[in-house]
Order: sequence, then structure tokens, then C-alpha cells
Amino acid sequence: MKVIDLNDRVAVVTGGAGELGRTISRELANCGANVAIGYYRSEKTAKSLQKEIEQKYGVKAHAVYVDVTDFESVVAMNKNVTETLGEADIIVNNSVVQYEWTSVLQQDLNDYDSQYKSCVMQSVYMAKVFVPNMVKKEYGRIIGINTECAMQMFPLQSAYVAGKRGMDGVYKVLAREVGQYNITVNQVAPGWIKSDKFRDATGEESNLGQDFPYIERVPMRRRGTDQEVADAVCFLASDLASFITGVYLPVCGGNVMPSI
Repeated sequence: MKVIDLNDRVAVVTGGAGELGRTISRELANCGANVAIGYYRSEKTAKSLQKEIEQKYGVKAHAVYVDVTDFESVVAMNKNVTETLGEADIIVNNSVVQYEWTSVLQQDLNDYDSQYKSCVMQSVYMAKVFVPNMVKKEYGRIIGINTECAMQMFPLQSAYVAGKRGMDGVYKVLAREVGQYNITVNQVAPGWIKSDKFRDATGEESNLGQDFPYIERVPMRRRGTDQEVADAVCFLASDLASFITGVYLPVCGGNVMPSI
């Protein structure tokens, strides 16, 4: 039986203590990977998740602080992870700065800067710090969490879309630069998913606001789940996806469909 086998791989998940990050961390561990859970503010949650993963899946886990918008902090995280778990085989760039969405005219200028730093520069910093070791051992999996919004470009999304579309460019160029070293570079693009915080929510089930129908536009007529996003990440992290690189993979029930 063919399975997703990540045994003995070391995976690093930024934003690993967040809503989506927790599920990605758990599922990578469920596939056998040792997992570094990157956190910024949620130290308590990250350390609790570390214990949960080790007890439930029998792999190694490690909670590690990182500010993904600061290069030296990413360098320090790499050193910490290498000393604790070993050199990273898989990096999942999941962290992003949160802010209030509004129109271009009303959006705070600092929000554009924060999206650039947390989407584009995080991707650059993580590549510069982690990829050299991947090149040496001729193996690596780089996975970024993008968004369906990058294709939709709806009102109120400008700062978020700007950061994520810039991130897309970095990933596609990087995929061409490191493919010869057996390193794949891909993106998973979730839609409006259900995670722990909203698992049992009902009131907003069909709308993101009175004038923003959501589920009615999704071909599969439902919201996706963090589990479904994590499954896509695990696939791209595995050898089942060894010849897939440069991909922007929507996990959104067909709400956006890249076309040729």
C-alpha cells in the first residue's frame, strides 16, 4: 500500500502554533516527520503542541521562537532546530502578519509593509538560511502557504494580495534555481477554511458578510478544512511529489482554477 512516508525527515513550520499551523504540524508528524514548531507570540500553545505531538505520534517535536520578518531571527531558528532535531528537509512557510482588511484608500501604509515582510521577505530569509544545506545533501521540500485571494483580487484584499502575489514570484524563480539539486518549491493556496477557532461556527456559513456570498460560489458548495490543507502540504512534502515543482495549488473546492 502506498502511503505518505516522511519518516526521519525534519520539518520546520513557521506559524506552527497558529490555527492552520497546528494542523500542518500534527499531520507532518502523523506521516513520521520530526517537527519544529515555529512561534512568535504563542509560546505556551507551541510547547503544548510539542508535547501532544511527541506523545501521540512518537516523533520528536520542538517549539522554537522566530520572527520571520527578521533575518537574524531566522538564522537563530535554523541553528536551534539543527542542534535539536537535525538539518531541515522540509520547510513550510505558513506565518503571516494579521491586520484589518479595508480599501486601498483606507488601508494603513504599514499594512502593505507588514505583508511584504511576512510574505515576500519571510520566503527569501527562509530560503537563504535553510536551502544551502538542502543543496549540499541534494534534497529538500519548500512549501509556502499562499491563498485563493491571490487570484481573486477582490475589494479590501489589496495588502494581502500584494504580499502573496510577490511571494508567488519568489517561489517560481526559486523553483527554477534549485530544481537541479532535487529540491522542490511549491505553494498551497487555501480558500476560506474551517479550523479549530471556527470548527463549529454556523452563522457565517454561507457569507463573509451580507454582500459577500462565499459557499454559493464554491463548486463543491462547502468550506474546506485545515485538515484538507494539511493533507496537500504532506503530499508536496513527500516523495510522491518528487517531480512536482513551481506549483500554485488551490485547496478551495474549485473556487479559483488556474488555467492554461
